[in-house]
Amino acid sequence: MTVETDGGLRSCDLISLSGMLRVCEMEMVLLDAHGPRAAVDSQVMSEAIFCSGETDFPFRGRFVLPADWCLLGYIHYTPEGSWCHGTTLSSGMAFTVLPEGISEFMLCAGIQISVMLVPLQRLQHKFAVLEPHQGEIPARMLSLFKLSDEPQAQELRLHFERIRQHLILGQALAGTPPLNEADADKLLESHLLAGLAARSEDRPQCSRGRRTHYLIVQRVEQYMRTNMRHDIYITEMCNAAGVSERALRYAFDDLLGISPNRYLSMLRLCSACRSLAMSDASRRSVKSVALSCGLWDLSRFADHYRRVFGELPRDTLMRAPASELLITT
Repeated sequence: MTVETDGGLRSCDLISLSGMLRVCEMEMVLLDAHGPRAAVDSQVMSEAIFCSGETDFPFRGRFVLPADWCLLGYIHYTPEGSWCHGTTLSSGMAFTVLPEGISEFMLCAGIQISVMLVPLQRLQHKFAVLEPHQGEIPARMLSLFKLSDEPQAQELRLHFERIRQHLILGQALAGTPPLNEADADKLLESHLLAGLAARSEDRPQCSRGRRTHYLIVQRVEQYMRTNMRHDIYITEMCNAAGVSERALRYAFDDLLGISPNRYLSMLRLCSACRSLAMSDASRRSVKSVALSCGLWDLSRFADHYRRVFGELPRDTLMRAPASELLITT
């Protein structure tokens, strides 16, 4: 499945976009009401999945990797404001995600990113070859690191740039063959070598204040999700996080750039979109989905939904469930 043509950004289906990683499905919450536009493509091989993308909308995302997969990635470019678990992301950073719980992040509009998914066993085997006496993979050393001017880091950057060239820009590098399993193996080795060689100053740290804001947002979002079908007031959010209203608003503005109530509104809308896309029209109605997300005014919901997603809620519901589409694409 492709969400772009000729390397240009275009409107895309939020659910299809969130399923581009194939082995794990992201849950995405838009942070503005302009609708998702992106250029994203992927290539599947026997033991690797390459994916590269660029978006023009900010979003909050989270996903869980299956126990037998891992993800290696590189940020070609990001404006200020992107983060992962509260830690600031910047252009030129590489990262590793192991199957250890929920990965939470916020990506700004304009971000350009490439990733490779491989079986965890393949990563472990390559690490054992490179570091036979090390034991387990040092997750902290590989989790997030800035690529330096060292040869290993520059080689890794070139591998990820090659992925973006092929998948997004549609341009094969002069004299090079299409992406193949050898590319996956070389990228895997370069990623491990660059991560293990990264200096302490190349590894970003999350400040205490930033960590506090992240935990506030995390607690409030969990409360929102648990009580979505009910009315939620700002005082209840404060109680859930154990902070004052001023601290709550400051944390949301710092991490998401919007107010808690605005985030709740977008969370409800995107949750409804997800439910509509995954539901069988013969078993669920737009009304039941809307009410389950706390959207009581159906006319207002339909109008807002159309402005953001470019279609009415019933149009999303009447299509084949997204789970079936992702299986066949």
